[in-house]
Amino acid sequence: MKTFQFPRQTNFYSGKVRDVYSIADNLLVMIASNRISAFDVILPKPIPYKGQVLNQIAAYMLQATKDICPNWLLATPTGNSSIGKRCEPFKVEMVIRGNLTGHAWRTYQSGNKILCGVTMPDGMKENDFFPTPIITPTTKASAGHDEDISKEAIIQQNIVSAADYAVIELYTQQLFERGKQLAAKRGLILVDTKYEFGKIGNEIYLMDEIHTPDSSRYFYAEGYEERQAKGERQKQLSKEFVREWLIANHFMGKEGQTVPEMSTEWINTISNRYIELYEKVIGSTFVPQEYTDDELYEHIVAGLKNLEV
Repeated sequence: MKTFQFPRQTNFYSGKVRDVYSIADNLLVMIASNRISAFDVILPKPIPYKGQVLNQIAAYMLQATKDICPNWLLATPTGNSSIGKRCEPFKVEMVIRGNLTGHAWRTYQSGNKILCGVTMPDGMKENDFFPTPIITPTTKASAGHDEDISKEAIIQQNIVSAADYAVIELYTQQLFERGKQLAAKRGLILVDTKYEFGKIGNEIYLMDEIHTPDSSRYFYAEGYEERQAKGERQKQLSKEFVREWLIANHFMGKEGQTVPEMSTEWINTISNRYIELYEKVIGSTFVPQEYTDDELYEHIVAGLKNLEV
């Protein structure tokens, strides 16, 4: 993806899947690229429409939760771009889990019932619901892997103050409950997700993307109980299928491993899966948008001008 220079631009950062531009001292432009990452590695080939899918799901979900807490989003000039308020981010990600899945299950299966200072109940099976959702925060590393951390350690190390943590903890619980309600209307279970928060002055804002397949895991509600009773794997919506393909091809992001060749057919399969995800989660038909670099730039500049006071 081309790197742009926008009016009043003060900084630029290229993340794993998004390019982020700071505008003056109060705005951010985020362009969701078609890059795809797994195991903290950017895979060599882009996935058509992936950026648009994630950006539009995030915009939909931020709109659907803005009564719970303020969020950063101000405008979406194109399907794959967003303009929003620049916040000072908290250096933690608030991971919340409704089911014993993924990292939580691997921890539990190893015999360790404590995750991020939270004690998980005895006698649970993989993918069972927790009695109440648990929050298992991680540090937000500027380089390398995020690491598990407890609420107590976050406050003790003054990463987030006790007063601010109480607010983002409550927001996390309320956002997850809303996310579960939205998912249930689509025949889905929101299994786990993560939220990022920041501050402008003394006010706390929800940042980044929410409830997307890159930041969340969904199960299909239909047949969930039967699959649990039989000990079968749950049918899910997430990018887990990409990780599974990589593992099957002997890649987990470890030193010395090589990313397997991604055929055109496989890239198109991934793209179609992301579009299916969009249509299932949102409940409307995906309309692909194609922009030249010049058109993308012009739409974003027009969006910035509309926000000038």
